[in-house]
Amino acid sequence: MKEWILNQRVLVNGQLCDKPKEKVLGGERVAIDAEIDEEIRFEAQDIPLDIVYEDDDILVINKPRDLVVHPGAGNPDGTVLNALLHYYPPIADVPRAGIVHRLDKDTTGLMVVAKTVPAQTRLVESLQLREITREYEAVAIGHMTAGGTVNEPISRHPTKRTHMSVHPMGKPAVTHYRIMEHFRVHTRLRLRLETGRTHQIRVHMAHITHPLVGDLVYGGRPRPPKGASEEFISTLRKFDRQALHATMLRLYHPVSGIEMEWHAPIPQDMVDLIDAMRADFEDHKDDVDWL
Repeated sequence: MKEWILNQRVLVNGQLCDKPKEKVLGGERVAIDAEIDEEIRFEAQDIPLDIVYEDDDILVINKPRDLVVHPGAGNPDGTVLNALLHYYPPIADVPRAGIVHRLDKDTTGLMVVAKTVPAQTRLVESLQLREITREYEAVAIGHMTAGGTVNEPISRHPTKRTHMSVHPMGKPAVTHYRIMEHFRVHTRLRLRLETGRTHQIRVHMAHITHPLVGDLVYGGRPRPPKGASEEFISTLRKFDRQALHATMLRLYHPVSGIEMEWHAPIPQDMVDLIDAMRADFEDHKDDVDWL
C-alpha cells in the first residue's frame, strides 16, 4: 500500500493521497489504481551487454539505444533484464535481476546492477539518500543563455498514461544543467540528476521550453536553422531518438565503501549529430546574432 501511495495510485474520497502515514477516520472511499505483481520467471536471452566494470557484487553496463531495461507492456522480453539472466544466471535470485535504476529505451549510457541481494539493498539506499551521482550529456532545442536548475515535481500525465508531466502534486524532482557548447539554434548540455523520476530530464527540459532533439514525445521535433544545408537538415531529421546519454556514474561500492567512478563517451549517432551542428554553426557564424 505504501508503494501505491508513493506512486500516486491511491485516492481517498476522490483526492490524491500522497502521505503513507495519513490517518483515516473510517467510512472513506478508497480507490486504488494498481496492479498486483505476479511471480513471473523471465527468460534468459543471449543479448550482448557492454560490460564496463564487474566484480563479485556489482555490474556496470553501457546500455545501447533501442533496448528496454525491464519487461513490461509491449516489451515482454528482449530487455536488459533478460540479458542479465543469461550473462549471470545466479542474478535470478536477486529481485528484478539486480536492477536498481533504469534508462529509457532510447537513452544510452551507464547503469549499475547489483549481483547480490545485500548489494542491491545498499544501492537502493544510496539512491534514496542521493549518494549516487549520475551525469548526462544532451542536445536541447533552442539557444540557452546559461546553466541552471529545474526544481519541479513530476507525475503521470493526467490523460496520457505513458507520459509524465510537471504537476504540483507530483514527486519532487531536481535537475541541474550547464552549457557545454552553443550551436545556431541548439545547445549541448551536461546535466546532473538529484532525483530519478521517470523521463525526468526529458520532462524538465521540455518544461523550460528546451526539449531534447529527437524527443517526439515531449516536443523535440526537428527544427533546422534558417539557411541550413540539405545535408544538415537530413542529419537532423534522421536522428530518431532523444539526444540523451548517461555519461558518468559515481557511487560508493555497496560492500567495500570505496568511491568509484565510470565514464562512457557519447555514442556515434550523437557524435555525428554534434559534428553536423558544429559544421552548420561554423558555416553561418556571421548570421548568429548572439555572438
